[in-house]
Amino acid sequence: MSGFSVKTTTPGDGTTFPSTGDDLTMHYTGRLTDGTIFDSSVQKGRPFKFKIGIGSVIRGWDEGVMKMSLGEKAELTCPGDYAYGPDGIAGVIPPNATLVFEVELLAIGGAPAQNKQGASKATCAVC
Repeated sequence: MSGFSVKTTTPGDGTTFPSTGDDLTMHYTGRLTDGTIFDSSVQKGRPFKFKIGIGSVIRGWDEGVMKMSLGEKAELTCPGDYAYGPDGIAGVIPPNATLVFEVELLAIGGAPAQNKQGASKATCAVC
């Protein structure tokens, strides 16, 4: 199935990219295509941390986030085969649903993104 895409909404540093196995810190908001939010680290007030490229997140994240540079904000459009597939998540995500994520790469390992004043963005609860 096609339809997977990564659309940059705010450029990152353009030089620092994740590698397989890196620990990443991100903010995200996940929506169904009708706009319904099903999960959001922004609303929870705490970034999401995970290892990239090892299958600990959906395929759309493993492939899409690897293309992002530190500090970048992007929209990931993940068709069912890049998301939760035919099983979905009962009561939350329908089977084969296309999901749209607004994501921000806050840190790779111990290297947080810097804002224009040079302060770390990873410490901000609503960056």
